[in-house]
Amino acid sequence: MRKLLIIGLILVVFLVLAGAGGLLGLYVWAARDLPSFKKITDYNPSLVTTVLAQDGEVLGYFYNERRFLVESSDLPPHVVQSFLAAEDSNFYQHEGIDISGIMRSLIRNIQARGIVQGGSTITQQVIKSLLLTPERSYERKLKEAILAYRLERYLTKDEILTIYLNQIFFGAGAYGIEAAARTYFNKHAHELDLAEVALLAGLPKAPSLNNPLRNAAGARSRQVYVLDRLLALGWISPAEYSAALEQQLVFDSGSDPSWQRGSWYLEEVRRDLVAKYGEEKVYTGGLKVRTAVDLRHQIAAEQAMRSELIALGKRQGWRGPIERLTGAAADIFLQNQHVDMDAVLSGDWIRALVTDVRADGAYVRFGPYHGWLDVAAMGWARTPNPARAPEDVPPIRDAQRVLEVGDVVWASLLPMENESLDELALDLEAENGEQADDIAQALLGRKWELALEQEPTVEGALASIDPLTGDVLALVGGYSFQRSHFNRATQAVRQPGSTFKPIVYSAALDHGYTAASIVMDAPIVFTDAATSDTWKPENFEGRFYGPTLLRTALVKSRNLVTIRVAQSVGITNIIARARELGLQGDFTPDLSVSLGSIPVNLVNMCQAFSAFARDGSTVEPRTILSVHTAWGEVLLENEVHATPAISPQNAYIITNMLEEAVRDGTGRRARALGRPVAGKTGTTNNHHDAWFIGYTPYLLTGVYIGFDQLAPLGRLETGSRAALPAWLAYRQEVENMYPTQNFTPPPGLVMARVDAGSGLLAGPAWEGETYLLPFVSGTQPQQVASSRKNGDAGRPSSEEDLLRQIF
Repeated sequence: MRKLLIIGLILVVFLVLAGAGGLLGLYVWAARDLPSFKKITDYNPSLVTTVLAQDGEVLGYFYNERRFLVESSDLPPHVVQSFLAAEDSNFYQHEGIDISGIMRSLIRNIQARGIVQGGSTITQQVIKSLLLTPERSYERKLKEAILAYRLERYLTKDEILTIYLNQIFFGAGAYGIEAAARTYFNKHAHELDLAEVALLAGLPKAPSLNNPLRNAAGARSRQVYVLDRLLALGWISPAEYSAALEQQLVFDSGSDPSWQRGSWYLEEVRRDLVAKYGEEKVYTGGLKVRTAVDLRHQIAAEQAMRSELIALGKRQGWRGPIERLTGAAADIFLQNQHVDMDAVLSGDWIRALVTDVRADGAYVRFGPYHGWLDVAAMGWARTPNPARAPEDVPPIRDAQRVLEVGDVVWASLLPMENESLDELALDLEAENGEQADDIAQALLGRKWELALEQEPTVEGALASIDPLTGDVLALVGGYSFQRSHFNRATQAVRQPGSTFKPIVYSAALDHGYTAASIVMDAPIVFTDAATSDTWKPENFEGRFYGPTLLRTALVKSRNLVTIRVAQSVGITNIIARARELGLQGDFTPDLSVSLGSIPVNLVNMCQAFSAFARDGSTVEPRTILSVHTAWGEVLLENEVHATPAISPQNAYIITNMLEEAVRDGTGRRARALGRPVAGKTGTTNNHHDAWFIGYTPYLLTGVYIGFDQLAPLGRLETGSRAALPAWLAYRQEVENMYPTQNFTPPPGLVMARVDAGSGLLAGPAWEGETYLLPFVSGTQPQQVASSRKNGDAGRPSSEEDLLRQIF
């Protein structure tokens, strides 16, 4: 008996050792070639880069996978518990492997004669997602268990749960709980209520199959399962359970703001980020980027630019219909056309089909609606001719000269009562007591009064900068980002024309000139000795004005005076001043540089003008204020970068003269702002480009208008007429955000009243035209003008006298 007992013990020990050895061998076999889980401990998932406006509002996103990082510790208990109930209720008790769960799944698999249930813990799911293949095999499950056990010795439970909640896929392109909350409920994860999170917690098993936007029944079934588990575990009360079951869920995917507002700004930021950090970091790194854009400024700037380009396009004439349809093609067009009347009532344009044309207008159809284009609303639709301004051509009086039956044209609703479609329906109901069907018929039967519209081919740009910080508050690169992504504010280089002249006069002030210096405005001819070509510059008006104050030459934008000043100062000194102000053009030592012949971009010109708006130092424009990693680490803090360029006295004198340019010169349209403004227009040869840069102490804004391929804008389309209105329309929308401010003169200046004709001091009883001008102390005129009245002392009495002085 004792012998049998000993043999039995030996057998048991053998079996135990054999089993242990087998388990050890199985472990060694399964553990061979196990991947390192350093990838998990250094968890760095593909995350969405978020670009924020200055006030924290989202401007847009960049991503490959829509995933936002969130810490499990930042989520309320019911959010975490819902996922634990759905996937791993013993998560905080086991060490990576849930034996009871494995046994349950083993029994189910044996019964099903296949692998139908995994019994994986959350830790195992993290291992499977990040390290192993998704194949279903016992070898993979064993490897998964070994790695899960090891992982729990390197990471805390909360760290593992954070990885899980950010890694899992929820369908509809949403990765992680935060993206899922935004995708399905337009909420942040910490804002989810019990019913919402129970639905989301049920999705990871089959996210595409149970997507609630496509399979409400499947998603509901999973939601009920999660709520049942929460109740069974005692993590929610029966009352909470019932309330969640009865709650009617409201799905709201929200709207991705990317490329909706500030598209050029967002694209500029994207290009800068890619240049600094590389495309992979931008699209997967989950960066948090704060920009300088102010969306109030941005929206106002986009609307102003769009409106003024449309107006300019109309001044250039009618280019014809979008297309012309006949027969069945016209019927198909109307049948397939979807018309959002609320959008049309809000100002959106609509494609309209011309069905009949008479002298006094045209009947049109758009979808099921009827409209009328009165000839009075198409008076602008002349045949394009850049040599003739609209004022030179009588308005169109016969619609048959513009339109034909079958034309498809853009049209807009004429201003009516500014009512929405719902309000119009209510009006009809109140007036006629009609029912809904009758109201719909009445709206369809209404003849909508429309105006003929046309998309412009001309382009433009607007940049608005805080001159104190360099913050680019608004950036518009053209008429439509959908039409062209090319940013004409930063990527286009064009001749600035007369907007360059303040740079010339700034250099002159440092080379012996004052605002009261007299320079001859008279003909001048240059001959190239090598080619015998001649250059005979002229003033815009085609006239010359004789002796002219430097102040008046800048205010009135006199070309001939500017060239004489540049010749006197030296073109190399002019170019040096341009470089000091930060301009990056390819300057050549040619006198035409003084008239703005060297192409530059708009933002760069605004940077140069910032010296005049500030204390003489230029400020670097900045679109990106800061960049942080997904974990909050600072990658970039973009400080204000100011560079000394000219003296404060020089800057103020130029500003004072540019204030005069607004009060009494080429920029006088800007007086409508009703604020102290300094500014300069620019118009290039043949009216190819139009500019206006205007500023106050708190805001500097530049506008450029022109065709992408050089072509004339049209007769009279100067900087004042083509560019300044967009500047003004934008500034009128944002100006009330700032208190009125005057430009403050720096120390070292004196003010003196001078005679407009001679530049000498005006005596106390002087009756002629005078100007109060600033001077660097010690440079003001010392001689008093003669007592001759009307400020004409020293003026030539005729052009003949003037020519005698010149020659």
